[in-house]
Amino acid sequence: MLLYRDLKEDYQFTEEEADILHKLQPRMEALAEKFISEFYDYIWGFGKTAQFLKNKDIISHHRIKIKQWFLNLFCGDYDLTYFTNLYKIGEIHVKIGLPTHYVNSAFTFTRTFIIKNSVDEKVDKKQRIAELAAIEKIIDMNLDVLTSSYREEELGKFLSLSGFEKTILIGLKKFNSYINLFLAIALAFVAIFSISLFGYDIYLLFYSDIGVEKGILTILGSLLVLWAAIELIHEEIKHLQGKIFDIGTFIMLAMAALIRKVLIYSLSAEKSHELIIIGGVIVALAAAYWLIGRQDKKSTH
Repeated sequence: MLLYRDLKEDYQFTEEEADILHKLQPRMEALAEKFISEFYDYIWGFGKTAQFLKNKDIISHHRIKIKQWFLNLFCGDYDLTYFTNLYKIGEIHVKIGLPTHYVNSAFTFTRTFIIKNSVDEKVDKKQRIAELAAIEKIIDMNLDVLTSSYREEELGKFLSLSGFEKTILIGLKKFNSYINLFLAIALAFVAIFSISLFGYDIYLLFYSDIGVEKGILTILGSLLVLWAAIELIHEEIKHLQGKIFDIGTFIMLAMAALIRKVLIYSLSAEKSHELIIIGGVIVALAAAYWLIGRQDKKSTH
């Protein structure tokens, strides 16, 4: 962890600002319960909070610690003990596998809550600016120390590797980025070809003896494929941004392709056997998609 004196110096955090925060503490103590209530409403919206706050005892203990941390933001004494305790909190977050974006998001809420509720009409503009500067700095320093645990955990794992392992790891990361880029470009081509297929089906509808009924069903099938391709591109964009890829999108793509075949084969009496097989596969895929969606809903509660 960065030495706390260096941390305060880098943020240009002064004793005057520490005193300003300490003077805000009585006001924040009166708001502590409101903060806790709104804070929990906020973090339950993350989706997977229940994985970390599994029962009433853990929640009760967590509420006490969060309230204590909130009030300590305005303790006025930001010494080695203060920042060491923060670092230990960060280590606990790393240990339980709490995603860093949950921490960052929680700090955004905290910052907004404090700024919104620290307004005092009796305070002049100059003093208000000084208060806001002190609040911003102490929150940013807290976030810096907490997330440093994640950085040091990742650095420790990397440094423990041999030179050969580091070379392999770096090479694999670069290769993975190239593969993701290739996949994004390939999906763009798929979308273009899907549009071309849609246009070709319209052409056949008007300039061939394919028949109106079969032509319309073929066009609908092409639209399904195009829609699935767009969904895949959307998921790949999220994946490139560091989010988890939704496997359900692949299932939707497979279902769209099979439904297109069903629409085409439904007009042919000779394809009844293939229709039964494809129908069974679609039912299986639909069941898999439903199970995945159900599991996702459970994880959000």
